[in-house]
Amino acid sequence: MANTFRYVTPVTPEAATGRIADVYGQAATDFGLARMPVLMTLSPAPDLLTATWALLRESLVAGPASRTGREVVALGVSVANRCPYCVAAHTTLLHATGDHELAEVIARSGTPADPGHAALLGWATATRTAGTAGTARPPVAPFPAEHTAEYVGTALTFHFVNRIASALLTDSMLPGRLQDSRLVRSLGGRVLARTVRRRRPAGESLPLLAGPVTTPEPAWAAGTPVGTAFAALREAAGAGRALLGERARAAVLETVGGWDGEHPAMGGGWLDGPLADLPGADRPGARLALLAALAPYRVTDADVAAWRAGHPDDADLVRLLAYGAITAVEGVEASIRRDLPAPSGAGSRPTPPPSP
Repeated sequence: MANTFRYVTPVTPEAATGRIADVYGQAATDFGLARMPVLMTLSPAPDLLTATWALLRESLVAGPASRTGREVVALGVSVANRCPYCVAAHTTLLHATGDHELAEVIARSGTPADPGHAALLGWATATRTAGTAGTARPPVAPFPAEHTAEYVGTALTFHFVNRIASALLTDSMLPGRLQDSRLVRSLGGRVLARTVRRRRPAGESLPLLAGPVTTPEPAWAAGTPVGTAFAALREAAGAGRALLGERARAAVLETVGGWDGEHPAMGGGWLDGPLADLPGADRPGARLALLAALAPYRVTDADVAAWRAGHPDDADLVRLLAYGAITAVEGVEASIRRDLPAPSGAGSRPTPPPSP
């Protein structure tokens, strides 16, 4: 794992104490992994770590919704966001659910044979761009109304996690890129199968949060552990705005607010306009926040070095990237929320495909 991390020195499970140790321990129990690099990258900022874990656990792992269906969503979002690390991880976790062919079909950019899984995959990949200017309306949410919190929460979790992973992890989950082997993914899934297929009670991550959550819960998950966890992540990640000056924050919000969901053109020219009118001291932070939001896989050593000239701490880097990531996630959430069917009693809900 020595070559997995970029730019931050994480707290290892062996050295972890307090809430960091509690998160690592719960993740080991619920995921079957003693070391989860995506979580470890956030360990310099424990409030971000606990909120991210809470949303990941309550959306993807806990509750009654199909774990296979939720892994399809996690994988679809990761493919749309071009996050090789997360694609490899969740292909392996789909193997762990027992649906080996489904995992490999999605990994090959194919369409699942099962209509329910195909609908979920289409919805998940569309969440990156659906509802933005010039794009088609997204497909009807292909899950039962009572599972909205879990499925929407999973999609938003991975829009955040993909960005953190792309910025702070290398592409290689295993030495020599062994994760590219179908055999290795299948074997890894079999090792994790017992843990992945075990149902987990909802809400067990919430006591790990840093304190009372004051940010309102989203309507699509109000009154659920997913709602509390999403509000906690918005609060923790949003606090990173304090690392930027007022003009830099405005530039980030305006640029992300006008984003069409597509991947930016190659090169850095798309950043020239947003950064042009900023004072020189504000540009490194605004640049990193925008990269985290729209193209985290393009964060370079030079980008990080420019920021670290004035902010040497790992915690500040993690918080800035998390702010950029959550700014993009909030735009995705607004699009998803707008296109969810009306709640019960407010109108008829279209009949979704068979529940996966």
